[in-house]
Amino acid sequence: MSNKDYDRRKFLKQSSFAMGGLTVAGLGVPMELLGQETTAVPEKKIRLGFVGIGGRGSYHLDVALGIEGVEIPAICELKPDRLHRAKRWIEEAGQPTPRLYDRGPTDFKRLCQEEELDAVIVSTSWKWHAPICLAAMNNNKHAACEVPLIQTLDEGWELVETFERTGKWASLVLGGFGDMTLLNMVRKNLLGDIIHVESGYVHDLRRVKFDPDEEPWRLQHAVDRNGNLYPDHPMRNMMPVLDINHGDRFDHLVSMSSKSVMLNRYAASMYGDDHPYASKKMALGDYNATLIRTVNGKLITLNHDTHTPHPRENFRIQGTSGVYLRDRVDSKIYIEGLSPEEHRWESADKYVKEYEHPMIQNYNPPKRKGGAIRGHGSSDTKTPINWHRLIAALRDNTLPDWDVYDSVTSSSISPLSEASVAQKSKSVDIPDFTKGKWKERTPIYS
Repeated sequence: MSNKDYDRRKFLKQSSFAMGGLTVAGLGVPMELLGQETTAVPEKKIRLGFVGIGGRGSYHLDVALGIEGVEIPAICELKPDRLHRAKRWIEEAGQPTPRLYDRGPTDFKRLCQEEELDAVIVSTSWKWHAPICLAAMNNNKHAACEVPLIQTLDEGWELVETFERTGKWASLVLGGFGDMTLLNMVRKNLLGDIIHVESGYVHDLRRVKFDPDEEPWRLQHAVDRNGNLYPDHPMRNMMPVLDINHGDRFDHLVSMSSKSVMLNRYAASMYGDDHPYASKKMALGDYNATLIRTVNGKLITLNHDTHTPHPRENFRIQGTSGVYLRDRVDSKIYIEGLSPEEHRWESADKYVKEYEHPMIQNYNPPKRKGGAIRGHGSSDTKTPINWHRLIAALRDNTLPDWDVYDSVTSSSISPLSEASVAQKSKSVDIPDFTKGKWKERTPIYS
């Protein structure tokens, strides 16, 4: 597939859509659709429909059940045990028995058509994310989705165009919340002008890919695709600190993958040499490195490795005044002129404390109903801040922290990296989903 194919929609519909003339923040979206002037109504009930209630879906369901004023009148799931567990949880939370949608993999369409909902919560396998979001948006509902939001650029453009036509958004807000302390360091100019960031999704998922009760559909992606297949978790930190779509934008990338041997070896060691996956050809390289350059000259090294034995990834950010290495155990920093020893790391503990973001400092949500959160995620007893802000956006009828432009841009790195790998690491241009508005958009989390 050529760059021309990827660019064919790049300049499509560059002017505003015919939507009545009024716009918000230069995005070509009618003011009345977004309801930016609507004042908050704290007592407003929020009605959510859930599509996909496996590990992550059950986690999100339990988060929602613990928030006052959130109702769940409808759920959709293929596996009966998951569907009825979710039904039981909803009933045990004191809510009416939800309507069940279980007539096959596309029954989400019926849910979106029949239910009166504020938003649809999407936690399915990847291929259904964009279709479910589009079904919600086209039926007067917002969509909050697990990552990645899209698998193809065409899906990305369709989501953008549907938002601009309907005012209903799709967001990868469920994928977590960015490191606000890191963002505060950058915005307070501790590190100077940012030049380079490096991180990635580096997480050993061999067992998960072969476990029928986990996410075995991930294994088929490894069979069929080769690139950076999961960019959004690192992007939730990278894009805000680089002002992507908010003063800067991604320009182009190159991507390269290693050979693929680890899944075959894992299958042979766990299940024997005769297991079909012990010899099956895998497209996905065990390690992928993608280099991304922004219009303003910043560089990103984005890594992807779900096949080799390793600890989880760290995050490195280099500026003109210093460098910060965020690690899950022992974060380090070096600031020129401030660190006690020249060209030597010091502990980042005091900086992490000093630069804790006010949004995090001041986050004190109401006590959750139901105690610790169940499902794949954590045992927290406090509503996660991304969920708190999601519900606030729905109540206030405003955009979520990650709007459709940011969400689509983040996930688009996946198909673009595949295109580069397929062309022997040829440079691939990255579409501007904001259609030129990135220069004017206010910073994310501002």
